[in-house]
Amino acid sequence: MSVGSGGADTAGRPDTAPAAEGAAATPILSAFGAAFRMGGFDWDLVTGTMEMDEAALDVFDFDPAEYDGRPETLGSRVLPDEGRQLDTLVAQALKDGSEQYGAYFRIRRRDGSHQWTHTQGIVYRDPTGRPVRIVGVLRDATHELTESAARLGLDEGRRQRAGVVEGTTAALAYARTVQDVIDLLNDSHALEHFGAASLVMGLLEAGRIHLVAEGPDGAFVPGTRFTRVDEPYPMSEVIRTLRPRFIDTAEDFAASFPVLWPHISGLGITAAAYLPLIAQARPIGALGLLYSDKRGFNEDERTLLVALGSSIAQSLQRAMLYEQEHDLAEGLQQAMLPRRITEVPGAQIAVRYRSARLGRDVGGDWYDVIPLPGGRVGAVIGDVQGHDTHAAAVMGQLRIVLRAYAAEGHTPATVMARASVFLHELDTERFATCTYAEADPGTGVVQVVRAGHVDPLVREADGTCRRIPVEGGLPLGLSAEFGRLDYPVTTLELDPGQTLMLFTDGLVEKPGADLDEGLEWLSSLVRHGPADLQELADHLCDVVADRGGEDDVAILLLRRLGAYTPAGGRFRQHVAQSDPEALSAARHMVRAAVRAWGAGSRADEIELVADELMTNALMHTDGGAIVTLRMLPGAERRLRVEVEDRSSALPRRREAGEAGVSGRGLLLVDQLSDSWGVESRGGGKCVWCEFAVPDQDPGD
Repeated sequence: MSVGSGGADTAGRPDTAPAAEGAAATPILSAFGAAFRMGGFDWDLVTGTMEMDEAALDVFDFDPAEYDGRPETLGSRVLPDEGRQLDTLVAQALKDGSEQYGAYFRIRRRDGSHQWTHTQGIVYRDPTGRPVRIVGVLRDATHELTESAARLGLDEGRRQRAGVVEGTTAALAYARTVQDVIDLLNDSHALEHFGAASLVMGLLEAGRIHLVAEGPDGAFVPGTRFTRVDEPYPMSEVIRTLRPRFIDTAEDFAASFPVLWPHISGLGITAAAYLPLIAQARPIGALGLLYSDKRGFNEDERTLLVALGSSIAQSLQRAMLYEQEHDLAEGLQQAMLPRRITEVPGAQIAVRYRSARLGRDVGGDWYDVIPLPGGRVGAVIGDVQGHDTHAAAVMGQLRIVLRAYAAEGHTPATVMARASVFLHELDTERFATCTYAEADPGTGVVQVVRAGHVDPLVREADGTCRRIPVEGGLPLGLSAEFGRLDYPVTTLELDPGQTLMLFTDGLVEKPGADLDEGLEWLSSLVRHGPADLQELADHLCDVVADRGGEDDVAILLLRRLGAYTPAGGRFRQHVAQSDPEALSAARHMVRAAVRAWGAGSRADEIELVADELMTNALMHTDGGAIVTLRMLPGAERRLRVEVEDRSSALPRRREAGEAGVSGRGLLLVDQLSDSWGVESRGGGKCVWCEFAVPDQDPGD
């Protein structure tokens, strides 16, 4: 229950919050609260405890000696569905900066009866805007919801039934699906207050009535799951005539519906009320209330039941439209997510997608795994703003564009920049956060680019987990709008057994907690989670489901299995002439590749020669360079370094000048490599050199 189930914050209590001791300080306030069944609470989000005065505990039907100060203890009194709705309301107030919130909900008292309750809370925040405290009131609202009927001078029974209709109508506003409506009617004790023993419900689908609520145990009649509107059943009749049918006695039931009665005569039904469910002047189904100790319906009862049917019909129509939109969006989203994940040599990958449980909205979260040349792989995680079919549609287009740009061979920063321009030029106001990681399982090198997304984590082989700070740019769409398309690249190395964890913020968002706390919580969860990658992905989704996540969650886990040389042993990287970061990243990846492929004592020589060739190409030509490392096939292990540029002028070896600052490049290449040469390639050339490297130890 939200009046006491949010997470604690790490910030200190603000000076502007009132003192906790004043919750029920004066006898006048205490007497007022006792008389009107109203009390106060003080919920400290820092410690997670909630102080309740005696009047507030009385509203919850709690003895002060039984209350332990834990909000979860209060939550046991709240009806489950309404507790979740209240959780959502308070979490949203904490998240969107609201100063207060208010809601009606029901609790179950010790004697089993239900009581309408109203809560009003004021949210206090620290100077940074972080919520740290909620102070508010609780009161018994049962009388309030029935007083309109009381003003009409109705008798007690009618006032109670009118209050049930009003309360049921208010509760139905939260129903999002047809099953929500059915569950609410069965759980709300509305049937009990009307004296009904059970209900049956059928929805009109393609000219047939689909039975969606069967009534009491043993009430289902075989062959009636789907019936025609022209068949001799009570729901068929009320849908045909659009008028309610009140069956006053068992004899009336048997005479009116002789085909149905023999199948249900043993259930003890003494009366029934069948109501057409009409929305926008069209029938959408029928509702039947079955009674076991009643004979006949007076005018007040008939009027109230018709009002109840009207309210249920409106809620059902909303639920049916919502389910249709949800099914469309879910189908659209599932169609646009990858059907299967390509196996990547040297790596293990696990992906998961989970829709938000509350409301089951469909959003724009997505993942993708993109095979790249040379055994590399692109890993994408992203989240389009919004939770609707439009968000899912934008997600699909953005996923395809990112995949296309990556497959064309662009650098990670270029892939992200072009995707941002595409989204900006798309006819939409949505933006998207995204992380794109290009990984080489052979070398363990990973280049990561982040666009407004949450930082990734790395799980060590022993289970420990750490956050990887990735310098990021603006979200996709916004960076193009503001002309800030420079996305910095963060380069890291994965050792064998390490796992790169990419995810959307729905995995780490918790009510009343900031992002840092969410990441710490996730790190602890991963640390104590299963070692198997697929089991770990399932575990994360299960925990989020149990927590009642309010947002979609996409997860992509990439684990490097071990040092290996890919088929052909090839690594390739473009280095722009005026991009120091690209040169630094290329050096980094050359070093990682040489180490991963087991160059042994020649590793330093290879790195030095490769760096010399790249630097020469960038200094003495007008364009960038492409550096390629590959293991040559054959009995002897030989590693070849190639640097291509767009200049047709062939290099020549010359003696160093008097200052000794130039002229040593090719001399160095000649001295350190086993062989080298120059090849013409199209409008440019390729300078290459080869090194014999020792055989790898099978135990490595």
